[in-house]
Amino acid sequence: MKRKMVSALTAAWVLQTMPALAAAPETVIDTGTTSWMLTSTALVLLMVPGLAMFYGGLVRTKNVLGTMMHSFVAMAVIGVLWVVVGYALTFGKSVMGGVVGWNSDYFLLKGIDSSITNGVPEYVLAMFQGKFAIITPALISGALAERVYFRGYILFIALWFLVIYCPLCHWVWAADGWLFNLGAAGVIDLAGGTVIHVSAGVSALVIALMLGARRGYPQTPMLPNNMVMTMMGAGLLWVGWFGFNAGSTVQSGLDTARALTMTQISAASGALTWLVIEALIYRKATSLGFVSGILAGLVVITPAAGVVLPGGALVLGALSSMACYFALKAKNRLGYDDSLDCFGIHGVGSGLGVLLLSFFIRDSWMKDAAEAAGGAWSAWNQLAVQLAGVGATVALAVVGTLAIYFVVEKSVGFRIEEQGEVEGLDQFLHGENGYGLVRSDFIT
Repeated sequence: MKRKMVSALTAAWVLQTMPALAAAPETVIDTGTTSWMLTSTALVLLMVPGLAMFYGGLVRTKNVLGTMMHSFVAMAVIGVLWVVVGYALTFGKSVMGGVVGWNSDYFLLKGIDSSITNGVPEYVLAMFQGKFAIITPALISGALAERVYFRGYILFIALWFLVIYCPLCHWVWAADGWLFNLGAAGVIDLAGGTVIHVSAGVSALVIALMLGARRGYPQTPMLPNNMVMTMMGAGLLWVGWFGFNAGSTVQSGLDTARALTMTQISAASGALTWLVIEALIYRKATSLGFVSGILAGLVVITPAAGVVLPGGALVLGALSSMACYFALKAKNRLGYDDSLDCFGIHGVGSGLGVLLLSFFIRDSWMKDAAEAAGGAWSAWNQLAVQLAGVGATVALAVVGTLAIYFVVEKSVGFRIEEQGEVEGLDQFLHGENGYGLVRSDFIT
């Protein structure tokens, strides 16, 4: 009974039950659902250049290409690793005591060439999830911007994907993952509140602390080189997030409409709240504050979009903006250099969403969860499950990232030498200039 309820209550249930469904292959393709999943896959991939533009506009002119390359190269590195072993490690049956999964049929995707799962070719589902795997380590690049070797970054994201992302994804989204089976209906995480944003945010904080601040930070002003590009990137992220969240329902129906609606509401609420905060404190509204509010609203609803109602989405978006705003202020007081605020937005905002969603779940979901639990299930019961998910995520991210940092630093090198940081990543590492202009920030 519990297994049936878990599958029914979890938004990503198709992907989570793949090992079981593989035993009964289908032959009929649901063209409506397949079309939506193809569209969602493209929308999530669109978020990667969107992220590149968002981050690229926030750094100094001499580092714009190097920073954008951190997002784009993930499409190649993680794109290959996902096909070779990532899909098998994530959605295969539990091995090593449940630490990770494995299915030899998923190695190089060799066993899914003719597979159709719930009316959708499994290739589509594999590629959809692969786009999540690509953008997650790319988010971390915001914390180490302007001060790392390109080779070190590539090794870091490859190891981070294998050591942290794949096991965590298996715990939360695989049919036999321990967090998937915790409590009445597992940890609620529609599109990656724990798997993506909390893990990336916490790892970003660890890396920022280990690398140390950029040369001259915080005494030297390090202003964005192109806020126009940052705003365009934020717009692409907002659009792509509909595929991110609504696509994670793995259907084209009522749950899809719910997830899409809550995503829009929370993003708008977050953006508006940040504007109000700035208006009250500074008597002006900034474009940087506005796009920060958009992201705060999007990350908080990522785990919750499948279970909350519009009122809950409004509240979560507003609370996330307030929490993220004060998290960024705390960063300035504490003095650590999370360059582009990956932890302050993604870690804080989405972590808040993972926990607070417990108090905004629709009644029908709670009723089904109570039945699965044997008669009673409260918001506090679900909060305990969500806390376990966040705790496990933080523990894995901290320990794993520390280990990976030392491996990278001692092997190929991570923190760039002083001359390279002064000259800028674009010229020193790539031999290029982003705008073809003379750099006025060479000595900063």
